[in-house]
Amino acid sequence: MGRLYAVIDDTTRQWLTQQPMFFVATAPNDPDGHVNLSPKGAAGAFRVLGPTRVAYVDLVGSGVETVAHLRENGRIVLMFCAFAGPPKIVRLHGQGQVVPNDDPEFVTLLPEFSLDDDARALARGIVVVEATRISDSCGFVVPRMDLVSQRDQLMRWGEQQHAKNGDSWKERYVAANNAQSIDGLPGYDPTEELVEDEARALSSSRRAL
Repeated sequence: MGRLYAVIDDTTRQWLTQQPMFFVATAPNDPDGHVNLSPKGAAGAFRVLGPTRVAYVDLVGSGVETVAHLRENGRIVLMFCAFAGPPKIVRLHGQGQVVPNDDPEFVTLLPEFSLDDDARALARGIVVVEATRISDSCGFVVPRMDLVSQRDQLMRWGEQQHAKNGDSWKERYVAANNAQSIDGLPGYDPTEELVEDEARALSSSRRAL
């Protein structure tokens, strides 16, 4: 039988930080909008910050659904599964907020995570969750799987983008690709300067055709 917890105790905290990946689910207010479910990995990207407070580093990616949904309503659930050892599932339901990398709080929070330098360079924000329901369940049907290694494709892609497009590549990429969800909800806010840069780059590419 599943159990409810008032706080994340030491045993649960240790178990959570040992899992190599977890899943994040969010949804927009519009019933016709798209529910989102995302896998999260990267060693050291998740931390328990307090009895009911957790956070994970949001790395640069093609989508921005979680961020957009949190900005609209804050609802989120994190699910962790044991793929090795005794079967177990833990869900953290709660309210989340996004701390973008240009927010002063981002600089304070980032040292909490044991990311390597390549992953740290890809951080576009930090998602902080205040858990309002902490529960576990059996996980009897979750298969046993071995962790072979962490994937490095994202890190190599980031290095390629930096070599090709310079130091501001991440901010420009986020401005161009992560400003809206697939339903048109606001994601990461691009600065006016970055919007102008992208417009000039697009105009130049069109003239070259």
